[in-house]
Amino acid sequence: MTSLLANFRRWQFWLTLIGLIALVIYPNVASSYLISLLTEVFVFAIFAMSLDLLLGYSGLSSFGHAAFFGLGGYILGFVARNWTANMFITLPIVLIGSALGALIIGFFALRTSGLSFLMFTLAASQMFFGIAIKWTAVTGGSDGLSGIPRPTIGVGDTVYRFGTGFQFYFVALIFFLIAFWLMRQLVHSPFGRALIGIKSNEARMKALGYNTWRYKMMAFTLAGVFAGLSGYLFAYFNRHVSPETFYWTTSGQVMIMVIIGGAGSLTGPALGAVLVRLLPSYVSSYTERWHAIMGLVFILFVLFAPQGIIGLLKKVGRVSNSPNEP
Repeated sequence: MTSLLANFRRWQFWLTLIGLIALVIYPNVASSYLISLLTEVFVFAIFAMSLDLLLGYSGLSSFGHAAFFGLGGYILGFVARNWTANMFITLPIVLIGSALGALIIGFFALRTSGLSFLMFTLAASQMFFGIAIKWTAVTGGSDGLSGIPRPTIGVGDTVYRFGTGFQFYFVALIFFLIAFWLMRQLVHSPFGRALIGIKSNEARMKALGYNTWRYKMMAFTLAGVFAGLSGYLFAYFNRHVSPETFYWTTSGQVMIMVIIGGAGSLTGPALGAVLVRLLPSYVSSYTERWHAIMGLVFILFVLFAPQGIIGLLKKVGRVSNSPNEP
């Protein structure tokens, strides 16, 4: 029997085109609640894919990735409330700010490894959480920053305002597609292949003349930039940003997305974001014990699908490609 994965690759262009058309049509037929839900999925898919650059491709288990998610949101909140909400201005500021934050944290974190690296990144994220709570004049304290203006885009007097959830859905969709394409180009480049080599055997890559610390530093910075972008979109979407965006539970949630989806694939973490954001909404409409059900789903994935959704699809493809028993 022909492999399901082979069929997918053969029809990949058409399946992708149909999927894009469906995503464009979707907000025209869905309720405002469902539009908001899928907008969140796009935002968290970018967040999950950014962590996958570290966890799946570089072998860096960061438990403080929320630091950059929250940093992107707070920079946007401060600039938009005090200066302008024009994305031509706010976006570069957030990306540069996220890159600087990642450079500073990465400079120290990447001098450690293993559990020490994980704990350092967690501590950095919790440090940002503490700053967000205490620096009331800038961050709004425990209340966060509310009333973030709707995003605008334009030059001079020609400015367009994304004033509805319907309009922002397309903003999030476009950013998701661009981020996915950029990260895909990155991981399939010589740089991406070097990262995979470092993850597999760092000592061998050093022996071949690669400056592995520099490669990991670049990966850490780029991951921070994409995480900052997702926090930027999340703050625009909610018109509010709170200290919880820095908290360890946010880092844990995005790590679950990567693990359930399948690390080292980009598509996997995006699918993980779909499951982790949509399933609680669906299950909670039927039972108040939805937390227990979600926990059970995660446990089942760890036990029976350790390679995530992508691993399951590959396994199904291998089974369907095996010869029939006589």
